[in-house]
Amino acid sequence: MEKKLLNKEILRLAVPSILANLTVPLVGMVDIAVAGHLGSAGGIGAAALIGGISIGTMLFDLLYWNFSFLRTGTGGLTAQAYGRGDRAECANVLWRAVLLALLSAVLLIAIQTLVVKLAFKFVTCTPEVQALASKYFYIRIWAAPATLSLFAFKGWFIGMQDTVSPMAADLIVNLGNMLLSVLLAFRTPLGYVGIAWGTVIAQWSGFLFSVVVVATKYRRTVFGEGVRLQVKGLGRFFAMNGDLLLRSLGLILVYIGFTVISARYGDALLASASILMKILLIFSYFTDGFAYAGEALTGRFIGARDLSGVTDTVKYTFIWSMSIAVFFIGIYAATGVPLLRMMTSDAAVVETARPFLPWLLVMPLLGCPAFTWDGIYLGATASAACRNTSLLSAVGFFAVWFAGNALWHPSGAAAIHLLMAAYFVHLAIRTLYQTVFWKRFVLVSR
Repeated sequence: MEKKLLNKEILRLAVPSILANLTVPLVGMVDIAVAGHLGSAGGIGAAALIGGISIGTMLFDLLYWNFSFLRTGTGGLTAQAYGRGDRAECANVLWRAVLLALLSAVLLIAIQTLVVKLAFKFVTCTPEVQALASKYFYIRIWAAPATLSLFAFKGWFIGMQDTVSPMAADLIVNLGNMLLSVLLAFRTPLGYVGIAWGTVIAQWSGFLFSVVVVATKYRRTVFGEGVRLQVKGLGRFFAMNGDLLLRSLGLILVYIGFTVISARYGDALLASASILMKILLIFSYFTDGFAYAGEALTGRFIGARDLSGVTDTVKYTFIWSMSIAVFFIGIYAATGVPLLRMMTSDAAVVETARPFLPWLLVMPLLGCPAFTWDGIYLGATASAACRNTSLLSAVGFFAVWFAGNALWHPSGAAAIHLLMAAYFVHLAIRTLYQTVFWKRFVLVSR
């Protein structure tokens, strides 16, 4: 494919994802901001309310990130089937993924009490935060069938070279979530739990929209020949998803570890660390747009056995991605404190978080290549490499944390600085591993 046409294709796929992704960090920010502005009704302060949302969200990260293979595995398999022109296999990938999503959701609902009890055996936080997080969890869990199915739908749409449909679904979910959370928290007696109910309603709305899109847009072109769920292909589907499950485990260990460790140092530092992580990841929703484009095109070209197309996709996807990195270094340098104040009106939390702002300037340089490689490797269905990268980087994160504690015994703000250093080591390992081995795992004919 010519350079000009390939760049247009990258932008065609990336821009809708970026537009949708812009609303993703806003959801977390709005949820935290709503909690941070609810006041101190019942004697519960803003820091505890923010902590409750942070821990509650962490519990769902712990669950749902383990099922992120429903998106990542579905995208790569669908893209390669699309590149081969195998529409029957495209349909079967979706059926398998959605069926697995629904069965998994039923299991999660059945064991919800066990999950909460087990989680708080390991999570250290104040009784107020634990009670708030549990209340949030027991409501939001009823969105599990919709949430997990949306993973599968999004991966499938991306694999079909369609980023407009998942953009529309994401906008319905995310904008609806923000609007409903604000309205239910501030305009009804629900208060804090209105944040959770807003998420539940929004997730089911996105699920219904995705079903309608598949039933209308793809009914004839993909499902028109009465495609049935086939056993053939299930072996590869589950083997690859086993690797991606371990990949998800490695990633979630880092992010859950970050929250659990920061919770040990009091509500103010927990709130500060939670807010900082939300701000740190704002840029990733831009980069992810190009990672999705890289995933779709890499899978498509591999399916078509066009290795020069794969090489060109890697080159130009990285050019766009690293441009985002440079842009966000400037944004973070100029708007660090205003971003903190936007997240909470609690002056004590803002002042506690201020010393950590320099870390924002490092994030894009390490994060952009790590996230971009993720998309390319997933498009290539290089699941073993994805697994290895994730687990190795998780080892790096905890090695830095425990080694730092053994040597310096930091406390308070110093402990959070060490935690940030461990997080960036994990990113550096992901970037280095995938850069060194990409030709071995990606640039191959399947």
